[in-house]
Amino acid sequence: MNISRRAAVAVIGAGLMAAMASFPAMAQTVEDIKSAGTVKIGMLVDFPPFGIMNENNQPDGYDADVAKLLAKEWGVEAQIVPVTGPNRIPYLQSNQVDLLVASLGITEERAKSVDFSEPYAGISIGVFGAEDVEVTKPEDLSGKTIGVARASTQDTAVTKIAPQDATIQRFDDDASAVQALLSGQVELIGVSNVVAAQIEEAAPGRFNQKLELSQQVQGIAVRKGSDELLEAVNAFLEKVKADGQLSAIHEKWLGTPLPNFVAEGK
Repeated sequence: MNISRRAAVAVIGAGLMAAMASFPAMAQTVEDIKSAGTVKIGMLVDFPPFGIMNENNQPDGYDADVAKLLAKEWGVEAQIVPVTGPNRIPYLQSNQVDLLVASLGITEERAKSVDFSEPYAGISIGVFGAEDVEVTKPEDLSGKTIGVARASTQDTAVTKIAPQDATIQRFDDDASAVQALLSGQVELIGVSNVVAAQIEEAAPGRFNQKLELSQQVQGIAVRKGSDELLEAVNAFLEKVKADGQLSAIHEKWLGTPLPNFVAEGK
């Protein structure tokens, strides 16, 4: 694709996203979903082990198991809609999906756009890079090039602490940021502990964590004002935490029981 065509595609894509975001967000209830017989759930499919595409080219992972369990609880079919980090909230706001089980970290800024459930998962966010790159404090990022997934929690966290002369390179997803690190395009990346573990598995001993920036709890997101739907989601989470089903999913995909800080609430 030549540069002018790429530019045209980018303009068209931006226009579509703007148009989607302009649609009025419609509050929803569980009865609406049950009447439809299907719950449309937005999910990342490029964030293992929370979201992946399996060998049958179907969405899978921690979030997929939670989404399917929620649909089963409500007696409806789960229709999982792949989304990206930047477009997941616009997809919800524009009624393309009913809710998000999309590794969406609960933040005050995002809570202005969506309503969050109680936490159903959690990760830590840090700066990760090659063993020989000396970084022990935010000031050490001076002059460094740091990759992040655009519009992610790590994008926000790195932007907040990076010195002015650091270069933050934004990619469409974590996979692209990781590839940039592996290829030497960037010196460091802002990343979750989950993705860091995947890097260690692929390239043992080459990289390590330099800084821990935050611990992030993730919530299921619904459109603003969907109070009854949010109450039903929270009731579902309370049930599957109490009976061990959520912890079993966590152990299946992350190798440990559900951490305590996830169960503590927002």
